[in-house]
Amino acid sequence: MTFLRVTARLVICSIALSAVARSGKSQDSAAKQSTRPGDIPKSIAESVSGTLQFTEGNFLALAEAMPEEKYSYIPTTGKFDDARSFGEQVKHVACAQFAFFNEFEGKKPPDDCEKGGHDPAKTKAELIKYLKNSFDYSNGVLATLTATNALDRVEGRYAGPSTKLGISVVAVWHITDHYGQLVEYLRLNGIVPPFTQKYGIKVR
Repeated sequence: MTFLRVTARLVICSIALSAVARSGKSQDSAAKQSTRPGDIPKSIAESVSGTLQFTEGNFLALAEAMPEEKYSYIPTTGKFDDARSFGEQVKHVACAQFAFFNEFEGKKPPDDCEKGGHDPAKTKAELIKYLKNSFDYSNGVLATLTATNALDRVEGRYAGPSTKLGISVVAVWHITDHYGQLVEYLRLNGIVPPFTQKYGIKVR
């Protein structure tokens, strides 16, 4: 009986010490989260760029996940008579990023982003490069957005007239619009989008 009592007390003490340790870790973690630097955007540009870069990353992963032989794919189940192929959608998004931020800068945007613009990219590798270049460009321009120029007028046929802030938000929306479409292209080819593979249903 003595042995059982000692064992029971040791088990109880072990549980109690474990609980205290877990509590301490939780408090430490909470304290670190509440005091960590840079947890919110510090400027108007950062307030948009965080979402833009997140969206760009997901779209790029989607484009990289589709096999090259499927870049000409257009769904046949449903009403897709006037739909773009997978590759055409990727090219359209890249061209639109240039167009939106050309207008932001007061430059003349491409004439025909509805058809992908004048860039000669055709293969998967070329289209991925075009897409990455468009994202690099958009982030570089967006970094110039400030409280002083956010409401400056922007002209152009791609979502204009608007403001510099407005056209930046449209750029984010536009990527998500086509991301949603291409998710179905991937799934119809038996591919789960990379973001969904990583996080699953818990983020919805």
